[in-house]
Order: sequence, then structure tokens, then C-alpha cells
Amino acid sequence: MKIIYGPKGTGKTKAIIDGAAKALETAKGHVVFITNTNRYAYDLNYQIRFINTEDFDIQGMEGFRGFLKGIVAANGDNEYIFIDGIARITDKPLNELENIFNAMETLEKEKGVKFVLTVSAAKEDLPEFVLKHAE
Repeated sequence: MKIIYGPKGTGKTKAIIDGAAKALETAKGHVVFITNTNRYAYDLNYQIRFINTEDFDIQGMEGFRGFLKGIVAANGDNEYIFIDGIARITDKPLNELENIFNAMETLEKEKGVKFVLTVSAAKEDLPEFVLKHAE
């Protein structure tokens, strides 16, 4: 798992879009990009599976955790999952998302999928369960 962090307006979304494009160059499986807006849909290569969570009526943190598990279960060829704005998508503060991070760690270990996420926070404000993945 990789975390792209920083205060709002520091280029995290551009970095994650660039990361998805780079992953597509070497991925043997599928690349998925998840966010809660269509704003960046046309900034991504057409081969990247774009998912707007607003299209799926996901309810909170547990709903999003189940949604991620469903994406992995539905297609074993998903190799990278990029998530832009996990706190915004779940409508929860970052420090309340430990269950989702634990689920993603488990999916990485058991299913071989790799997660890359953006979080809007300074490094000193990251909870320990996030900080261990921050570069």
C-alpha cells in the first residue's frame, strides 16, 4: 500500500493519476481508479477502469469496505486499485478509517492487489495505521 498525502491543493490527485498511468505500463492485470467525482475521468487512460462511487450509493465506511472487497472478488485480474480521497468518499475523518486500511492490507496479502491512496493531511497528522504506508 502506498499513501500520497499532503494538505489540500498540493497536487495529490495529479500524482495519483500519474501513478495510475505509470502502473498501466507494467501491470499484468487491470488498473482501477476510484473517486467520488467524474471530474478526472477524462484525465485517465481509457484502459484504466474508472469508478465514481457516487454511482453506487455506498453508505459510509463499512459500505466502502464491502465495495472494495467486491471489486477484488469480482475480478481476480485487478492488480492496482487507486483511491483518490478515501476520507472524502467515506465521509469520515481519516483517524476513523482503520478498519478499511486493515481490510486493504488483508486484500493485498491474500489477493495480491496493490492499493494506492490519497489523503488530505500533513505527515504529522497521519494516524499510525496510515503513516506506516506513507512515503
